[in-house]
Amino acid sequence: MFTSTTNDNALIMFFNLLGVAVSYVMLGLSLYLSTDVPLSTKGFWAIAVLMLTVSLVNFVKFRFDQRATSDRINQIEAAKTEKLLSDFVGEK
Repeated sequence: MFTSTTNDNALIMFFNLLGVAVSYVMLGLSLYLSTDVPLSTKGFWAIAVLMLTVSLVNFVKFRFDQRATSDRINQIEAAKTEKLLSDFVGEK
């Protein structure tokens, strides 16, 4: 049922998710352990990092959707061209 590509993608997604989790933990520890920065500044930095993450996820989703739309348009144009060619050749 699952192909090799699906398993590879799942492994890659897991590895990336693990990397993001580790980086968030390390960032949290560095913010928590930095004693010379006020708590309000630490909170601001944490919110900024979370907002940056949300923005990056939205950007990647937009690019993915844009590419999928472009691929669909190319497939439709190819099918249209193939239909025109088959109709032209079939008429003779």
